[in-house]
Amino acid sequence: MVKLKDIAEVIGVSVATVSKALNNSHEISKETTDLIVKTAKEMGYIANSSARNLKTNRSYNIGVVYEDKTNVGLKHEYFSTVLASIQETLRTHGYDLTFISKIVGKTKHTILSHARYRRVDGIIIVTADFFDEEILELINSSMPVVTIDHVYPNRTAIVSDNSAGLGKIVEYIYSQGHRKIAFIHGEMTSVTRDRLKSFYDTCEKLNIFVPNDYVKTAQYHIPKFSGLATRELLALDERPTCIIYPDDYSFMGGMTEIEKHGLKIPEDISVVGYDGIYLSKILRPILTTYIQDSDEIGNKAALKIIEQIENPKDFLPESIVIKGKLAVGETVKKIY
Repeated sequence: MVKLKDIAEVIGVSVATVSKALNNSHEISKETTDLIVKTAKEMGYIANSSARNLKTNRSYNIGVVYEDKTNVGLKHEYFSTVLASIQETLRTHGYDLTFISKIVGKTKHTILSHARYRRVDGIIIVTADFFDEEILELINSSMPVVTIDHVYPNRTAIVSDNSAGLGKIVEYIYSQGHRKIAFIHGEMTSVTRDRLKSFYDTCEKLNIFVPNDYVKTAQYHIPKFSGLATRELLALDERPTCIIYPDDYSFMGGMTEIEKHGLKIPEDISVVGYDGIYLSKILRPILTTYIQDSDEIGNKAALKIIEQIENPKDFLPESIVIKGKLAVGETVKKIY
């Protein structure tokens, strides 16, 4: 069995240097680290995780809270991309990922007690009810936590540019001649509040009047509810010329309802989505949408939880905004 001492003798460095390099220590230069890692692989070295855990008093395991009300689970493209990015970044830094929930087998846990039971070093909250008592218990604990798309004053948050994104959507629709713009938004989360405020602010800036009937509530990622909201909009005496949907997947419900009314996109009504998932690229006509950088959101969340764990004395909570971009498709008709 290959030991650290064996690797050290081959390269001509100390055992301590080999240990630090294999544990991603910043004290060792990149060149030396790369050489040690390469040599260790060639020699067939297998790290003893138990020994490492005892030595560092860490599990090298990160908990992830992913509470999906839609029951789509990991098949949801936006969140699956975020999660895959988190897992890959953690893996390259020597960490594993564990999902944290309230029930393990037949035993009910709080989220915090499950995290402690699994001995995770920190937690990333990908999606959840951020006002739930158990989430707040976690937020107010000593456990390192990073949130995605929700800001607490004492925690680091990775957020998409929701305000800028919705503003760019409205400005683009306006540039195509539309003045009757409806917005179907998701349930009232911090993301929704940011998007809703941006919608009204941008419309006011552009002198667009927004009737109360043009703003509808649905739920994120559930086509049925966006379909029902679309039905209400199409029933108006003066219906909108363009509808903004809460996300690309929810748009599917709106598209079905539009087709039921014998209407065509964009000839009879224009539409815009949000997220930029793969689905938006294969629909015909190609959906105009705002692409969230889900890879970078996941990557940054993983890096920040590792940073918080490995450098606790330097930790300062911050909100990091990840920029997206408008993808102009074929679903907004120019009407002037």
